[in-house]
Amino acid sequence: MRVVIAEDLALLRDGLTRLLTAYGFDVVEAVDDGPSLRRALLEHRPDVAVVDVRLPPTFSDEGLRAAVDARVRVPGLPVVILSQHVERLYARELLADAQGGVGYLLKNRVSDVRQFLDAVRRVAAGGTALDAEVVAQLLAGRHAGGPLGRLTPREREVLGLMAEGRSNSAIAGGLFITEKAVSKHINNIFSKLDLPPSDDDHRRVRAVLAYLDGTGTPS
Repeated sequence: MRVVIAEDLALLRDGLTRLLTAYGFDVVEAVDDGPSLRRALLEHRPDVAVVDVRLPPTFSDEGLRAAVDARVRVPGLPVVILSQHVERLYARELLADAQGGVGYLLKNRVSDVRQFLDAVRRVAAGGTALDAEVVAQLLAGRHAGGPLGRLTPREREVLGLMAEGRSNSAIAGGLFITEKAVSKHINNIFSKLDLPPSDDDHRRVRAVLAYLDGTGTPS
C-alpha cells in the first residue's frame, strides 16, 4: 500500500515513516510543507495520505487545504488528517464532499499502533476513521431538529460508531447488544434519514459523512 506522509516535525515524520514501513506500507514520499504535499499527492496519487493539519509556510491549515485540493483533482483520494485538537471547521472541510476515504485522528491516538494502523487501512479502503471526540463534536447540538432529530438515542450511538468506522460486530461488542440488533438499528437509521437500503458500502459511508456534516441526503 503506497503512502504519502506530511509532517513538519522531523522526529514524528521519521517515526511515522518507520512505523508504516515496518508494517508493510510503502512510504513513497514524506514531506514537511504544504506545497510539497500538493505536488506529492498529485504526482504519486497514493493509496492513502497521512497529513498533519498545520504545515509550513503558514502553520494554519496548509495540510488540510492541500488534502482538500488534491481530493478535488483526484476524487476520493484517501486522506488521514492528524491534529492536536478537535477542530470542527477543519473536520467539516474534509467531510464536505461526502466521498469517503476520510480519517480525522487526534495525534495522541497514534500511540495506539494497532488502532492507528487499522484506521489507515480502513481509510485506504474507502471507509471512515473519525476520532470519537470528532464525532461527538460534529453531532453536538443536533438533537432537536433536522434528520438526526428523528433518531433515538441508541440509533445516534450506532450512527456515531458507524462514523468512527466500526463494523457491525464491533458496534455490537461496544454497546453489548447482538449483531442482529445492530442491523435493525442501522436499517432504522437509513429509513428515518430517507435513505433507501443498499448493499453498497460506499453509499453507507457517504450517508454517514453527509449527516455528520449536516448536508442532507447524499446523491
